[in-house]
Amino acid sequence: MKRFDFRTIFGTGLILLGGLMLLEKLNIIKGASGVFWGLVFLVGAAYFLMVLLQDPQNRWWAIFPAAALGGMGGAALLPDAFSGWGGGIFLGTLGLGFFIVYIINRANWWAVIPGGVLLTLAGVTTLTEFEAFSAVNTGSIFFIGLGFTFLLVALLPNPQGETRWAYIPAIALVLMGGLLGTQATAGLVGYVWPIALILAGLLVIVGFFRNRE
Repeated sequence: MKRFDFRTIFGTGLILLGGLMLLEKLNIIKGASGVFWGLVFLVGAAYFLMVLLQDPQNRWWAIFPAAALGGMGGAALLPDAFSGWGGGIFLGTLGLGFFIVYIINRANWWAVIPGGVLLTLAGVTTLTEFEAFSAVNTGSIFFIGLGFTFLLVALLPNPQGETRWAYIPAIALVLMGGLLGTQATAGLVGYVWPIALILAGLLVIVGFFRNRE
C-alpha cells in the first residue's frame, strides 16, 4: 500500500475547501473559508501534539506550535455570535501550553510565569465581551491574576531550589489589583511603588547589617 504524500494531502484539502464553498453557496453553512482554515489549523495542532507525545522530555517545544495552531483553529471555528472570544481562546491555549511544559518537567518552573500571564490576559479579554462585566476594572483583574501567578511560582514544586522570593511580587501585585479595584483607593496607586521601593531598600540595608554581625 502506497504511503500518502503531499499531493494526496493537497488534493484532499482542495476537495474539502470546494465542498465547503459549495455548501455555503447553497446556504447550508456560512463562513466556509473560516471552517476550512480552522480545520487546517487543528490538523497542524494534532501533528505537533503527536510529535510531543513521541518524546515529551526532549520534544516539549512542540507544545508551543500545537497550542498556537489549536487556539487559531478554535477561534476560526467559533460561530459569529462568539467571534469576540477568539482572542481569549488563542491566549488561553498558549497559556495552557506553558503549564504543560512545567507539568512535563518541573525543572521548567519559569514556564508558570508566561503561562499565568497569558491565562490572565485571556480572562481579561473574554470578560470584556460580557456586558455584565463592563463596569469591572480589567486592570485590577490583570494585577490580581499576575499576583496569583507568582504565588503559584512560590508554591509549586521546583527541583532546582526554593522560589520563596516570588511571594514578594505576589503580595505586591495582589495589593495593587485591590487598590485599582476600588474607586476610593484608586488615587493611592501612584504612591504604592515609591513606598514599595523604600521598603525594599530598607530590607536590603537591614539584611546587609545583619549579615555582618
